[in-house]
Amino acid sequence: MNIYVCLKQVPDTEASILVKDGKSIQEANIKWIVSPYDEYAIEEALKLKEKTPGSTVTAVCLGPERVHNALRSALAMGVDKAVQIESNVYLDDQATARALAEVIKADSAFGIIFTGKQAIDNDSYQLHLLLAENLGIPAATNVTAFAVEGQTAKVQREIDEGAKEMIEMSIPCLVAAAKGLNTPRYASMMGIMKAKKIEIKKVSLNDIGVSESQNKVQLVKLSAPAEKPQGRVIPGEPADAVKELVRLLRDEAKVL
Repeated sequence: MNIYVCLKQVPDTEASILVKDGKSIQEANIKWIVSPYDEYAIEEALKLKEKTPGSTVTAVCLGPERVHNALRSALAMGVDKAVQIESNVYLDDQATARALAEVIKADSAFGIIFTGKQAIDNDSYQLHLLLAENLGIPAATNVTAFAVEGQTAKVQREIDEGAKEMIEMSIPCLVAAAKGLNTPRYASMMGIMKAKKIEIKKVSLNDIGVSESQNKVQLVKLSAPAEKPQGRVIPGEPADAVKELVRLLRDEAKVL
């Protein structure tokens, strides 16, 4: 089976984000990582490959040259091939999904596509569904368990209030991974060394007929969240402190 996993490179959760020119962030000194939900997608793709002899896993990532680090991380974990869609411009989710779909559709025998359920930078939670729509295949979001039987993918997905539902999809299909699906493996030293020698295929936006002008969503302004006020310590005995806390919530915070 030709398995694909779509990745996004995002700032580390510990990174200090500073806005530059109102529409972008200062990238100097930022540590970039694979979006954590995408790591679950990589792991599940590799597990499926191990259970399905003759399968290959290809990682696809859109972005500038620095996304090679994300692709190398996937290769070090065990992915076989990597494709970078070269882009130094902002693409909205629809254009990004179209670009990913064009690369995957070039393989007429693609099987299961794995993605994270969302990226942790913009949290849009829609790219995987747009990608499935562009590919004309069924999709399951927020997946916490996955199995394949013949030409059917069986998934468990979390829905409202923690409830679970089981669904089945014919292959090809898309699976959007959530926390709990698996425990991503660490790359071995041998894997890291091997990954350095694997060529990353580059595809330009021109090659696949996608451009920034096709965006339906325009980034108007980017701003940092307001700084949180310092916490307050209410002194005194517990009973008195609780009374004072209630008063503050009612009279100052206006939340009671």
